[in-house]
Amino acid sequence: TESENVLGYFVNVERVPNSCSYSPNRIFLKDTNILLNLSMAYYRVNISAYNKAGESPRAIYIIPEFSATDLPGQIHVKRQRTNAVVTWTPEYNPKCFVVDWGTGKEDMHMKIVTMPAGNFTLDNFQPYKLYKIMVHTSDVCQCESFTRHEKTFGVTHFYFVEGVPRTGPTNVTILNITKHSALVKWNEIAAEDRLGFLQGYRISYTDSSRKKSPTVTLNSSTTHYHLTGLKEKTIYRVQISGFTSAGEGPLILSQPFSTPKYGTVECLYICIMQRES
Repeated sequence: TESENVLGYFVNVERVPNSCSYSPNRIFLKDTNILLNLSMAYYRVNISAYNKAGESPRAIYIIPEFSATDLPGQIHVKRQRTNAVVTWTPEYNPKCFVVDWGTGKEDMHMKIVTMPAGNFTLDNFQPYKLYKIMVHTSDVCQCESFTRHEKTFGVTHFYFVEGVPRTGPTNVTILNITKHSALVKWNEIAAEDRLGFLQGYRISYTDSSRKKSPTVTLNSSTTHYHLTGLKEKTIYRVQISGFTSAGEGPLILSQPFSTPKYGTVECLYICIMQRES
C-alpha cells in the first residue's frame, strides 16, 4: 500500500558540518531529480517519498567530493606554535567567509568569519594527519542561507606535523626480465600510511655478492622503473622506500630474480645449433 500512488518526495539538503544547529529546509518534489547549486563543502541529502498512507523511511546520500579545479583563489597555511594560520587574498569583500577544516566528512569543523581580513587561526591539530581546509564566500550570512549563497573560494591540504611513511610501497613485482634489464612495478603507498606529503620513492638493487647499485630518486607519481646495466646469469633483489620531508620510510624488498645467461636472439640461435648438431 505504501509503495503505490506516490504523490511526491521530500528532500532535505544539510551542510556538513552544520554548526548553526538549524533544521534544513524541506524541499517538495514531484520529479525524481533535483538540480542543486552547492559549494565544495560536504552535504548530506535525505530523500523520502510520501503518499496518502504516509511517508517512507529516508534514504541518506552523501554528495561525493568535488575535484578542486579552477577555483578563484589560493589558500596558504602556516604553522605557528600550536596553531595554524590560514591566509587568503579575496578577489572582493563578501559579507562573510566560511572556513571548514578537518580530516574528512565525519570530522569537519566550521567557522564563520565576518572580519574583512583574509586570515584565520585554527587550533586542535593532531600530528601526522592530513587536513582539508576550505574557504567559502557568502553575501548572506544567516545559517539557513549558506546552502544557496555559499561559493568555494579555495581548497588546500595541510599536515600540522609530518612524519615518515610507516609502510613502503606494496606489491613490488619484477617483470620483463632480460639479460641486462628488468621492469620493477609497485603500488603506491596508501594515503593513510604516508603520514606526510609523499615526495617520492628511492629505489636501488643488490646482486648476489651484496654489491649495491646507486640509489635512484623518483617522483611520487611514479609506480614503475626500468632497471638497466644488469649482468647476465646473476641474482638480484630490489629495495624501494617512500619519503616525505620528515625522512625515509621502511625499505621494501622484492623477491629475488635472476637474469638469463642468453638474450632471446642468442638463445634462439644456440638452441637451433644444438638441435642441428
